[in-house]
Amino acid sequence: MDNDIKTMKFEAETKKLLDLMIHSLYSSKEIFLRELISNASDAHDRLHFEAITNEALKDAVEEPAIRLSVDKDKRILTISDNGIGMSKEEVQTNIGTIAKSGTKELFEKLKQSKVEELPTELIGEFGVGFYSAFMVANRVTLVTRRAGEQTATQWESKGDGTYSISDGERDAPGTTIALHLKPADADDGLDDFTEEWVLKRIVKQYSDFVRYPIILPVSREKEEDGKKVTEVEEETLNSMKAIWLRPEAEVKEEEHKEFYKHISHDWQEPLKHIAMKAEGRFEYQALLYIPSHAPFDMYYSTFKWGLQLYVKNVKILENAEDLLPPHLRFIKGVVDSPDLPLNVSRELLQHSRQITQIKKSLTKKVLDTLKYLKETDEEKYNGFYKEFGAVLKEGVSSDFENKDRITELLLFESSNDPEKLTSLADYVSRMKEDQEEIYYLTGESRQVIESSPHLEAFKERGLEVLYLTDPVDEFMMGTLTEYKEKKMRSVGKGDVELGTKDEKEQAQKELEDKSKQFSDFLKAVQKELDDHVSEVRLSKRLTESVSCLVGTEADLSPHIERLLSKNKVDVPAHKRIMEINPDHEIVQKLKARFDVRPTDLELADHAQLLYGQALLAEGSPLPDPATFATLVSKLFVRSL
Repeated sequence: MDNDIKTMKFEAETKKLLDLMIHSLYSSKEIFLRELISNASDAHDRLHFEAITNEALKDAVEEPAIRLSVDKDKRILTISDNGIGMSKEEVQTNIGTIAKSGTKELFEKLKQSKVEELPTELIGEFGVGFYSAFMVANRVTLVTRRAGEQTATQWESKGDGTYSISDGERDAPGTTIALHLKPADADDGLDDFTEEWVLKRIVKQYSDFVRYPIILPVSREKEEDGKKVTEVEEETLNSMKAIWLRPEAEVKEEEHKEFYKHISHDWQEPLKHIAMKAEGRFEYQALLYIPSHAPFDMYYSTFKWGLQLYVKNVKILENAEDLLPPHLRFIKGVVDSPDLPLNVSRELLQHSRQITQIKKSLTKKVLDTLKYLKETDEEKYNGFYKEFGAVLKEGVSSDFENKDRITELLLFESSNDPEKLTSLADYVSRMKEDQEEIYYLTGESRQVIESSPHLEAFKERGLEVLYLTDPVDEFMMGTLTEYKEKKMRSVGKGDVELGTKDEKEQAQKELEDKSKQFSDFLKAVQKELDDHVSEVRLSKRLTESVSCLVGTEADLSPHIERLLSKNKVDVPAHKRIMEINPDHEIVQKLKARFDVRPTDLELADHAQLLYGQALLAEGSPLPDPATFATLVSKLFVRSL
């Protein structure tokens, strides 16, 4: 046996990767154990499938297991498997260069063979995951023996750019990796990986569903003859039960509840679960949950969302945001696929056709499930919408592919029934024969909207108006411009045309006639308010109030302007239109007084009072409250 020790240098790219791995690639150093366990699981899978086509390897297949052991005194953690192992040539190729585990080569060989079933449980590529050991170890020693061979190979490195290869000793096929651990340092993210509870926690968090047992010798104290005796027993750390891989009919509802709590850290029960399985050219399985309550920080920028991503039963990402759009960020669950491509580490998922397809399928499935819930269980859906409706609305403006699906899920308060939300479809079903548009108004609350003067003409005609009270509504309506060929119309913007064609024409003619009569008066009021409004005109929407402010279709509503101002967002200054009610007693008397005294100096005060009243009616702040109060006081004095 050639026992010479050969010292070699890593390839340049591998050395760079090793340095990156040690210092900055992974967000948490503890996931080195996940990577090494994944490689061990990969080795077992490869042995199983190679034995199918190679009769000589059948005797090498034993009861598979991944074993952890600890030497606390020497601070050595060992991970061992009885899988396929490696030859000396494979060690030189796989560990001296980047990511050459032979996994892809295995797939190609099996495709060319007569094996009907391809391995779908292979863990990702060996080389990169192996290097993560140097995040926690000063020195790594690997001893491996290829199934079907009698000799073993030892590989060793301190992560300093060189490694040595020599003959090793191992009784059976498989691989043993010994990590000479760095001192524990909490500030540097280095737990004490010789502690049983630390290893148990890491395995439970990242590798609980690996299909092979992960075994650790555990010390237990017992009493014998009145004395405490320490015994060492082997304990399997992982459950090996991936709930999403089991047939849906075999999973009890209680199991779903417990699993949801485990992955979401939400101790309330989920509203509903969604199981998916995709087969064919691209395979994946998913188990999703709709929560029953929204987390308190869902609208904060620090909110962490995304599905847990597994590749071959091993958790790769805790929050994979690429698998669902932001407007479904409340969904919890897992996705597991054997076909996903990974780049330099399992944490850095490549954008790919497969990811795009998964996202598309999951999004459609979630939206279809919500639609079914809306149609079959109104009470439960209303409960969901109360918690997550505002988030769902974000998709109308961002997810154009699913815009129609999302629109059908929307619910609104309306003037029709104060106790019940309504969908757009229900609104359209109640529209009057001569009604061509869907009317809505945005505001802080139902109470504020119902007191708005903009609704007066609509109330008089019995026309239903939707009340939009979520901050996102204003932006959503910039995209949701029509529904079922019915245009969406804000009653607080633009002009108002109600009734039949003949009624509209008659109303317009009457307004034009009155506008001619009020022309000089309107110009005079406009002159006094030129700093505040772009136009003063007569109103067709007011029946009781004396005045109101109207924006153009492009303007933000005053409600949104106030919200933005509260959040210290600069809102571009713009002037709105002030409408006054020509039939109101105040306007009639002001106009009569103006006709007699067109140079009346008190017109300025009256104009400011009309403007201030319009602001107060919509809930907007006065530009100068002290001046407005003085004007009101003067008005009181004159009337007494």
